[in-house]
Amino acid sequence: QVQLVESGGGSVQVGDSLRLSCVVSGRTDTNYDMAWFRQGPGKEREFVARINRVPVNTFYANSVKGRFTISRDNAKNTLYLQMNRLTPEDTALYYCAMDPPPRAIYSSYASASAYDYWGQGTQVTVSS
Repeated sequence: QVQLVESGGGSVQVGDSLRLSCVVSGRTDTNYDMAWFRQGPGKEREFVARINRVPVNTFYANSVKGRFTISRDNAKNTLYLQMNRLTPEDTALYYCAMDPPPRAIYSSYASASAYDYWGQGTQVTVSS
């Protein structure tokens, strides 16, 4: 049974950094793609970033491009999201998600429906 467990959230100030982690268990391989989504108060869940396994490609929402970096350590079955220059607009519950094979089509990368497995989320709060 696949499980995703996020960690690393917290309460920070504007301009601070955080690194989120997502540990994957229940799979014997790393042949899957991963993403981060977030849901702010009173907002719908939105795509943040995605990383494909092979070939290694990354994709970002415009709102985080240049500030956030998605990465993965396959030896540790762990996905990361390095978040820099945080703003109050980044306040949200952050979820990691898995897109196992067969890979979703490119046009659906930002859609939650492209992902089969989800974590419970980790809260990030940015105060001014």
